[in-house]
Amino acid sequence: MIVVTGATGNVGRPLMRALTEAGEQVVAVSRHAARVPDGVRHVAADLAEPAGLTAALDGAKALFLLLSGDLHAPQAGPGDIIDLAAASGVGRVVLLSSQGVATRPLGPSRVAMRAVEDTLRESGLDWVVLRPGGFASNALAWAESVRTQRTVRAPFGDVGVPVIDPADIAEVAAACLLDDRHTGGVYELTGPEVITPRQQAKGIAAALGSPLRFHELTRDEARAAMIQFVPAELAEDTLDIIAAPNLAELRISPDVERVLGRAPRPFNDWVARNIAAFR
Repeated sequence: MIVVTGATGNVGRPLMRALTEAGEQVVAVSRHAARVPDGVRHVAADLAEPAGLTAALDGAKALFLLLSGDLHAPQAGPGDIIDLAAASGVGRVVLLSSQGVATRPLGPSRVAMRAVEDTLRESGLDWVVLRPGGFASNALAWAESVRTQRTVRAPFGDVGVPVIDPADIAEVAAACLLDDRHTGGVYELTGPEVITPRQQAKGIAAALGSPLRFHELTRDEARAAMIQFVPAELAEDTLDIIAAPNLAELRISPDVERVLGRAPRPFNDWVARNIAAFR
């Protein structure tokens, strides 16, 4: 049995599908009640209160650990989840970390995530760390303005990074949960090309078959929007990257292909599968 946290998100949903297609029993964990695939058991639990995971972890052999934005904050205690997993007899944890742990190690949210990585390494469990860069699915933040105003609003319109399709993250995670050859691996996950927000908007417009206007936000405007959903420290660290990515953050990583035997999907593939959100 494999426990998937963040099960209703952009990574969790395809991960559950990949695991069930591989014949695994899956327990889906999310904060609120949710619909899950047939055969998957759902447990509502808040990761900020790890004891709520006890029932989900009972009998589990592996855990996919995805921390929500508030658990990136320095005062959070996500290491308690790893301790509980070890006490519950879980043998393997695959942690969704962040590329910024390596590329921006002094950012407050990155320091906090590195502490989680270190706790996992010291836990005695088998472990794998996944460090994705920007997600293609972050474009969903534009969906409402595209639907209602035919406008994409984003900062740093002509600054790109190699965003990754969450489905690729999910497939890599499934491989790491199922195959012990990946134990001890630290995989940096990126898409196959550097793409700017303005280029992403053009890709969405092409899939819709209608033009979109691009409105460039200031950093302060973007920060104000982000802190409605994530801690200020995480917003600042993220904005630092997308404003001026360094060479490491522009690098196309070979790790998706190394794990899956194929190149990562381009942004426009993600758009084609998710265009209904923008109509």
